[in-house]
Amino acid sequence: MKRSLILPALILISLSPACGQTTAPAADAETPAEASVETSADASTAPAGPQVGDKIGESDAEKAAKDASVAAAAAEAMREQEEIKARGVTEIGWEDLMPEGEEERLQKMYAAQMATLYSIQEGSAADTAVQIGSFNTVDTYDGKKIRMPGYTVPFSYDAKAEISEFLLVPYFGACIHAPPPPPNQTIFVRTDDPILLKDLPQAVWIEGTLHAQKQESDLADAAYIIDLSRVEKYEY
Repeated sequence: MKRSLILPALILISLSPACGQTTAPAADAETPAEASVETSADASTAPAGPQVGDKIGESDAEKAAKDASVAAAAAEAMREQEEIKARGVTEIGWEDLMPEGEEERLQKMYAAQMATLYSIQEGSAADTAVQIGSFNTVDTYDGKKIRMPGYTVPFSYDAKAEISEFLLVPYFGACIHAPPPPPNQTIFVRTDDPILLKDLPQAVWIEGTLHAQKQESDLADAAYIIDLSRVEKYEY
């Protein structure tokens, strides 16, 4: 009898650990109630709406309006260029008025001027801004109709003044708050039909016939003259 009970006992002992492993929950496992509580907590702490640093894209309507604006600007620029070409006008820049090698010569002139400034006493008669440069010109556009941007420098000015002569310079404040540009970077503009300038230094587009001709004035000397035919406000 004792021998017959040994085998069933051994079988029972061997099966009991396995049954215990399958039925007992893991120590770190979440119960359904705990998972539900954590999910609710995460949802309650999640930020609502856009946060600092979030990128908000353009809507389809905004993109369409932007594309239409760019296309309209491009079409307007093309139309203006066609009109300029039809008038027989060539658009140039200030660098086109500088002969080859002129920039290097100008740098040497400025370096020589800076060397003499140390020996000039502040407030003396020699302590004045002088025009540096040359009257060397480019004959490529001499007698041609050109168009170029610049700032106006009238010889006299008041709110309702109509002027028939003024200087055109490449940068703001020249001849007034800063020394004059070189003569070949200064244009003397004349017109038979006086124009009204709203501001003293006004950014404009100038059209007219260019002459490589020297013109002296109290403000600055110019190596070029333009007979004005058209003036427009420069749009930035």
